[in-house]
Formats: sequence, structure tokens, C-alpha cells
Amino acid sequence: MPTTLAITGKSGSGKTTITKAFLRVFQEYFPDKSILLFDNDLAAELGHSFGKDIRNTIYGIRSGKHEYKTGIPEGMTKQEYIEWALEDIVETVDENVDIIVSWLVASKDCRCPITKQMCDAILKFINQYDIVIFDCEYDLKYLNQLVDTEIDTAIIVTNPTEASIQLASRIEEYSAKYAAGGQLGVVLNKVDNRDTSTMFELLRKYELEVLGVIPEDKNLEEHSVERDSKAVQEAIKQFYFRLNLPQTRV
Repeated sequence: MPTTLAITGKSGSGKTTITKAFLRVFQEYFPDKSILLFDNDLAAELGHSFGKDIRNTIYGIRSGKHEYKTGIPEGMTKQEYIEWALEDIVETVDENVDIIVSWLVASKDCRCPITKQMCDAILKFINQYDIVIFDCEYDLKYLNQLVDTEIDTAIIVTNPTEASIQLASRIEEYSAKYAAGGQLGVVLNKVDNRDTSTMFELLRKYELEVLGVIPEDKNLEEHSVERDSKAVQEAIKQFYFRLNLPQTRV
């Protein structure tokens, strides 16, 4: 089973930047491990941060709209076809690092056979990797509608405002049952030099576990497409020990 990290939060909170920063930390700590970036956010911005415009998605397989790189092999069962198609749409973004994009997903209430077949195929697919990072939509429910997998650590990215923290509380409520057995907490992002005592009082009020704090990186305004931030990476290293993730460096 791979190590799984899910990053959730509202749009604009910095999820994609933090997802990419965690990737860089994993690459530094575990250079020989295979990593899958699983873009489950409807905005599908993660690929753009690597200079890729990824159009082939899991939704494309389900809807029959995907154009395959090669001809479809003959004689496959439906399950084998889905598994083969997932391999066809995955893209390499770095050494030992692949990315796959889900885009739209179906409701778990859908009783059509492909819902279970897709879930089984995705589970088999992600189990090929040592580490899987899910860049999620608003909460974990949207990911769970696509694939029911255990999450070792789920992070809710929130900004240091009262409205953002209130929203984080709702996300935590919606996500808790999907993170059962794993770690679920908040990372306070884009923190500047102002007094944050009020923010931490609000976090305590809503009984949100604070896993870490990330300072605001003004350099991101100049390099917003790449979403690479050394400052964010260094901040993650400061609280990495608190996370339910592998702690031994290779």
C-alpha cells in the first residue's frame, strides 16, 4: 500500500503550491520512491505548474471521450480496458513522478457497474506507487466518490482569516468520515508578520488541530504558474515530523 497524502481546502487557499512543495520534500527525503500526483481538483491546475496542458482525464475514460495514444487492444474485458486506459492517460512530470487527472466524477449513488470497476482499477493503479499525493477539491467527499482509499494524512489548507477558518471547520466536518483512521488537521497558509493570536483562538474554538504554519511567500506573485516555493518547502520541513507520513530519510 502506498503512503497517501490528501490536500484539501477552498479554491485560492494555496493547495496547488503546497501540493507541489510536498512533492519536492518527498523527492528530497525519499529520492528513490515513486510518486503519483493525483489531481482531483476541478480546476486541474497542477499539471499547468509543470508546463503541461493535460486534456486526457479519468472522466474522459468513463464518458468514452478519451482519444487514446495507441489503438485499443482487442479481446479485453471491461475491467481490463479501464486498467489499460488509466495507464494510457498517466503522464510523467519528473524523474519517478507521474501525474493523473480525474476532472468530473460520478456520484457514489450511481449503481452502474462502471462506478465499481473504475474504483477497483484506480486502487490497483495507485498501488503501483510508493507515495500518492491527492490535490483535492473542496473536501474529501469528492475524492471518495471516485475511489475509496485510505488516507494516511489529510490536510485542510486555510488562510489566516476568520472566514477561511470557519470554512475549514465545515470542511473538517464533511471530510472526517472519509479520513477515518488517518490524520486530519489544518495547515495555516499565507501567514504574514501580523499577530496571529486571534487566528489560533478561532482554531481552538472550532477544535481544529493545527499541523503547521506556512508564511506568505510574496515571490509567488512573480512565478504564479510554476507554483514552486522554497519558503513553503522549508516551512513544511519544520512541521513534517508531526505528520502521519514516513519519517526515515533514505
